[in-house]
Amino acid sequence: MNTHALDTFTQTTKPSRLDTASAWWLTTLDRMERSVVADPAIRVLQRGVRSIPMGDVRDLLRGRPLGHPVHPLLVQVPIGCWLSAAVLDIVPGGGRAPTTLTAVGLAGVIPAAVAGWADWADLPPEQARVGLAHAVSNVAAVAFYTASLTARLRRHPTKGRLWSFGGLAAVAVSGALGGHVAYRQAVGANPAT
Repeated sequence: MNTHALDTFTQTTKPSRLDTASAWWLTTLDRMERSVVADPAIRVLQRGVRSIPMGDVRDLLRGRPLGHPVHPLLVQVPIGCWLSAAVLDIVPGGGRAPTTLTAVGLAGVIPAAVAGWADWADLPPEQARVGLAHAVSNVAAVAFYTASLTARLRRHPTKGRLWSFGGLAAVAVSGALGGHVAYRQAVGANPAT
């Protein structure tokens, strides 16, 4: 197909649903990056996090010994546990394992969140804005999984599963937001990428 025919084909083809969803998502992220509504709260939070006396622990939380942020590594525990719990909730015979995985995932949130806040405190405004939405999504996920664990422990497995699936949806949104922050950070640090 020659260049003119390709241009004509591209202009006359209806965008796919994936293209439409992608455009909506990227437009939303762009608006979020440019919105200054939360900036006063972000500045206060960032100063607060940076003022916590942590000494060398801050460097450890930020991943300096590894040469890259540790937060993405630490989030694998809750995400892996919760995804595994969802799989076991779907297949017959999962037993008590989803309850255990939900609890371990909740315990894994603490170090991941602390490392995430340590990273977030030094982000430029555009990334900090999306990072705050990432944190809010994480709070929603933790609330869903806390409700799931509570329901499971009270022997209401169906409610536990439903809360868990809501939590997994919040984790997906949070992961997409966090990935955007990480990608923007990498691009901002190295414009050649």
